[in-house]
Amino acid sequence: MRNPLSDKIVDIKPSGIRKFFDIVSEMEDAISLGVGEPDFDTPWHIRDEGIYSLEKGRTFYTSNAGLKELKLEICNYLKRRFDLSYDYGKEVLVTVGGSEAIDIALRTMVNPGDEVLIPQPSYVSYEPCAILADAVPVIIDLKPENEFRLTARELREAITDKTKVLVLPFPNNPTGAIMEREDLEAIAEVILEKDLLVISDEIYGELTYKGNHVSIANIPGMKERTILINGFSKSYAMTGWRLGYACGPSVIIEQMLKIHQFAIMCAPTTSQYAAVEALRNGDDDVKEMRDAYNQRRRYLMYAFGEMGLPCFEPYGAFYVFPCIKEFGMTSDEFATRFLQEEKVAVVPGTAFGECGEGFIRISYAYSLENLKVAIGRLADFVERLKKERK
Repeated sequence: MRNPLSDKIVDIKPSGIRKFFDIVSEMEDAISLGVGEPDFDTPWHIRDEGIYSLEKGRTFYTSNAGLKELKLEICNYLKRRFDLSYDYGKEVLVTVGGSEAIDIALRTMVNPGDEVLIPQPSYVSYEPCAILADAVPVIIDLKPENEFRLTARELREAITDKTKVLVLPFPNNPTGAIMEREDLEAIAEVILEKDLLVISDEIYGELTYKGNHVSIANIPGMKERTILINGFSKSYAMTGWRLGYACGPSVIIEQMLKIHQFAIMCAPTTSQYAAVEALRNGDDDVKEMRDAYNQRRRYLMYAFGEMGLPCFEPYGAFYVFPCIKEFGMTSDEFATRFLQEEKVAVVPGTAFGECGEGFIRISYAYSLENLKVAIGRLADFVERLKKERK
């Protein structure tokens, strides 16, 4: 029988996040700190709007690009929160989560052989999506001494005459790193000089704990060359609703819509009506969740200090990225032993790129009570490892 599989898809590795999640799901009394999913329920008024849309029989296709009401609210939200202005009719596309937006943005913007710059450690989807678009992913290793921010020098050194797109993943998963305005201004100079396009993944934009999030689309000259990606999963605790959006120049959004039409048709109708309510009346919910995450973040940083586990202070998303190099084992070995001996699942840093070796990702999208139990087990584990090293 002829090989039924594409060589390209076979060569792509599965997500390193799910490996430990699958194990812990079958382990009694285990705690998972591995998945980036809010522990909050979707706020009731948002759920209620989704239910109401079903009761009213709103179960038909929407426009391919999304409900007009939702696109208008997305524009209102981006203007209110981040001082960004978009035309709802030409520059906004509602997608099935931010992940679809990443995929179709890359497929729209690159030709075979074009290079896509991907700073790592970062979200697991960027590199395989670039490969599936027949682009060449070029990895920029972010450094802990720079707080895992992308510097203008690192960007410039990675650019060749084949470079076309930069993926900008901030606030960052898995490190929690952010880029402030001066950081963005410095790399924007390089982007403009080298005539690059940008995919700015801002799904964690609302979860920033140091000042206000700044989009690179705010920097002069950048809005017309940036696809901004955002969604509802993280800030509104709507992971299962599968809803995101992309905003950018109409010439790009129009072609992204073409792929979306053929592959998806439209995002879920019920989710779109719920999202309208989220944007109109969800600011207080976002603040409440952000305050809770910040409390957990501060607790973890204090706990790491107490146990002597090095970790730079992250100011975004809901992850910490402590260093475990002192124990003389790989990230995968550390995570495996920790799970086996203490029944706590974390994610090896290498799931987010080879430069994540020597680190682990811990998500604090879990209750403070669960975090305290898990971190108590981590403290015991770290103490035991330090004794072994003596």
